[in-house]
Amino acid sequence: MPHFEEFYADKLRGGLGVTDAESVLDLRGVSREKAEASIQDMLERSRFAAPKSVAIRLDPPPEGGGETLFQPVGKALLDAKKRGWIDRLQTLPAQDGLGFYVVLAGKPGRGDSTAARS
Repeated sequence: MPHFEEFYADKLRGGLGVTDAESVLDLRGVSREKAEASIQDMLERSRFAAPKSVAIRLDPPPEGGGETLFQPVGKALLDAKKRGWIDRLQTLPAQDGLGFYVVLAGKPGRGDSTAARS
């Protein structure tokens, strides 16, 4: 595999992370059921609010391998993106650990300064 300069490698990994997000949903150490409920609650609330960026943090895989929340949370976020509830979905950069960076679409017309002038 060719060598990438760090700048370009960061672009491929996704540069937006925890420090760039407006809020953080920390799901480290929670059960799958609680994580799924928290994601659904965040998505439902976002439909009536202004657009917002959220970093979702997850536990890394356990020593020796095993299940993480990455797949079920990612599946729920991908479904929400298909529904138009999420504008941007990407993984967190490696230095931030396992998780996702999302931009919630919010309620149409909220947070859009051009809509307020129309």
